[in-house]
Amino acid sequence: MFFLPRGWMRGRASSSPRMAAILGEELALPRIEPKGKKNILTTRDRYTGIRQAGPESLRHFKRTFKRALKRQIASQAYDPERPVVLPVRQDKQYRSWKEVRQPHSVAVILYMMDVSGSMTDEQKEIVRIEAFWIDTWIKAHYQGIETVYIIHDAAAQEVDEHTFYHTRESGGTKISSAYELADKVIHDRYPPDQWNIYAFHFSDGDNWGDDVPHCLEILTGKLLPRVNLFGYGQVESPYGSGEFYEHIHELVNERENVVASRIPDRDAILGSIKEFLGTGR
Repeated sequence: MFFLPRGWMRGRASSSPRMAAILGEELALPRIEPKGKKNILTTRDRYTGIRQAGPESLRHFKRTFKRALKRQIASQAYDPERPVVLPVRQDKQYRSWKEVRQPHSVAVILYMMDVSGSMTDEQKEIVRIEAFWIDTWIKAHYQGIETVYIIHDAAAQEVDEHTFYHTRESGGTKISSAYELADKVIHDRYPPDQWNIYAFHFSDGDNWGDDVPHCLEILTGKLLPRVNLFGYGQVESPYGSGEFYEHIHELVNERENVVASRIPDRDAILGSIKEFLGTGR
């Protein structure tokens, strides 16, 4: 079920409500409860009645036909042998409308991934599969979804989805660069009072030792107060030190919106997805 052909997973049409239902049933996932009342007001036209004048694009043909038929019968102009109904201006009926503002629940998913030399193609494929199912589940709970992709080695940058999965750098790893950029993206584009925010970071756990305090400072002081959920997925590698998981795991008992998951191989994907999405946040 979870190991789908790569090209098939890229098709966003495949992230369907039906697949979300299958995922929820398979993993016994609780439905997501949005954090507070975070909605954007959108404007749409609502038809509210009938009026005598209006643009032809809003003419109510059924009502117009019935009025014309009644008029012709009443005036004895209707011939059953030649059943032709010809509306005149007084017969025409038009839909009336007004603009209404409706709340529209929205969410943004920020994916961050280490693309330094220690991250292999197999690790990125594991991330791709996890992200597909995360998308599928979260999209089933909101009316509008945006996705942000951030890659990092010693520096971070926002990229498109293709670049996210196909970039590999040779430099070292500075995780705080990704957290700083994620904080900037949220600040500039996704006000937390309007958006439900989900952030997921995937790494092999390698990081510059003196960068860890700065990472935790950004997480606890800026990101965690703003997001519904922060998920850290450590995709295990013989090249990564794996130490960063321990630092994030210390936050799990302190913060309800933090999840840390180890993903040693593809067989662990199912359990990891359940860890990330089982919080109902």
